[in-house]
Amino acid sequence: MPERVPATGAVHWVGAGLSTGSGLAALCEHADGVRLWHRTAQRAAEALDRLGLTGRAEPLAYTLDALTERLAPGDVVVSMLPASEHAALLAACVTRRAHFACSSYVSDAVLEQVPAAAGAGLVVLTEAGLDPGVDHLFAHSLVARARRAIGDDTAASYRLTSYCGGVPAEPDDFRYRFSWAPLGVLNALRSPARHVENGAETVVDRPWEATREHLIDGETFEVYPNRDSVPFIAQYGLPRAWKPLTFVRGTLRLKGWLRAWDAVFERLRTGDDAAVAALARELAAAHPTTDADRDRVVLAVSLDVRAPGSGAGGTGHAGGAGSRAGDDINGTVWSGSYHLDLEGDEKESAMARCVSRPLALGVRHILDGSLPPGLSRAAGTAPRSEEWLRELADQGLEFTLRVEG
Repeated sequence: MPERVPATGAVHWVGAGLSTGSGLAALCEHADGVRLWHRTAQRAAEALDRLGLTGRAEPLAYTLDALTERLAPGDVVVSMLPASEHAALLAACVTRRAHFACSSYVSDAVLEQVPAAAGAGLVVLTEAGLDPGVDHLFAHSLVARARRAIGDDTAASYRLTSYCGGVPAEPDDFRYRFSWAPLGVLNALRSPARHVENGAETVVDRPWEATREHLIDGETFEVYPNRDSVPFIAQYGLPRAWKPLTFVRGTLRLKGWLRAWDAVFERLRTGDDAAVAALARELAAAHPTTDADRDRVVLAVSLDVRAPGSGAGGTGHAGGAGSRAGDDINGTVWSGSYHLDLEGDEKESAMARCVSRPLALGVRHILDGSLPPGLSRAAGTAPRSEEWLRELADQGLEFTLRVEG
């Protein structure tokens, strides 16, 4: 493994949108110097004022050239920009020998640069926000607990579901609150989703058409699959001897969302890129996010592992998530769930809290030298996931764990 570039303690936080929150404040306490880059220096200063950080971080006007000029070997760049801009930022980091962190999924363009970054001794931290991020920590923890209880070589079947969503704290007719760019929300709905259902890989061209009800702690939500869930079977370390009956990572919405969005779906079915972009602008204007709005974040990750002949099946998920026809097998051997349910307040939104705090924690681990060179997706292993969960709990990110069997 190449020698890791020592961190200087300087952090460049790029972007101050809806997901920038108290995690930035935590970095101001642990980094030697924080610079907030935004569209203009004035907008960056306004964001710092909103977060109560005036004088604790330097506000700067962002351009890629301006940022690159300020980078020194061992600095850390935190990208809160759209995922399409991460590759250019990472390229600048490799050139200037700076570490890189973001909360987004790993794109192919970023993945192509990981060997060069690793060879230069740089950390590339990704998927370290809420979803992806905290959901990975929950899943790693559940899988490790189940493996200890059951054993890797025991023939068993399992269901793993991971659903996350940002919703309005006070439900409205639209049944949604935009916590990121409307165009990104619409394009995610246009992207096919692959997951495991009834023991077989399934691809849904229009994810919303696979929406179903999902019960969590007595409350009914609507959920649908998102992106490609299948690679995470290996990433979460599920044993080969265990057969997946259900494995899905997806999106959670309030009950009634599917009906409320019927007109949106009709336009998604028939519209081209230009039409969808126009629809995004219409939705942004019709459903603006204001300072008076309060959001809610719900994340529920559940794992049921069962073995043939171990008892009467059909008990469903721990934490209140119901079972589906065709998923039942005999005998629950082990069942566990994590549940996070937080509301925003006048200081920050729940989404900003849940994205920025895990990301800031990951940056702190870059600063203290505990993350190795190369690619890391959140904590990446069960032991480190447990460590991150303890640290997040100590920092006030509340969640619950339930285990049976």
